Amino acid sequence: MPLPPAPVERQARHIRQVHYRSFERSDGLWDVEGELIDTKAVDLPRLDGGMFRAGEPIHHMHIRVTIDTDLVVHAIDAVMDAFPLQPCPGALAAMQRMVGCSMARGWRKAIDTHLHGVAGCTHMRELLLNMGTAAFQSISEAFQGRDDQPPGFLGRCTGWDSNGAAVLQFFPRFVGYEPPKRREHQPE
Repeated sequence: MPLPPAPVERQARHIRQVHYRSFERSDGLWDVEGELIDTKAVDLPRLDGGMFRAGEPIHHMHIRVTIDTDLVVHAIDAVMDAFPLQPCPGALAAMQRMVGCSMARGWRKAIDTHLHGVAGCTHMRELLLNMGTAAFQSISEAFQGRDDQPPGFLGRCTGWDSNGAAVLQFFPRFVGYEPPKRREHQPE
């Protein structure tokens, strides 16, 4: 069902497209690939005096993360086909710091720790963040959880309410499960 019509006339300005694809590899690992493309619907001046033409990518970035069925990162490749500032590709080397991190637990914190501030790229961090969800959706072993441990998504959204119908149907042994409380972020 689409959104209702906008209540007033409007003009498109910014278009962001994000795509994720997952692949099961013949060696037992998985590749999750993400692509982010930002364009403008109108011409926009560049900081260097040129112009971004409407529809021309301002950002066009790709990441491939190779993971195992426990969602641990084994390898990462990242490229920037389009970027607005000359120093932007300098953030690519820092992506290697994510090797060894887990998408199952602490993924957001790992991204913040290893790619924080000018060590990384805002757009690459955004793309990486949701790759965890794409990976989780792709690998059935991660979705099923283990006999003694519930899948990480239980109790974390309306559909997977620990006292709800879906948990009763698919994970009855975890009805009533309370996920650990997330720690509040403490300022540094």
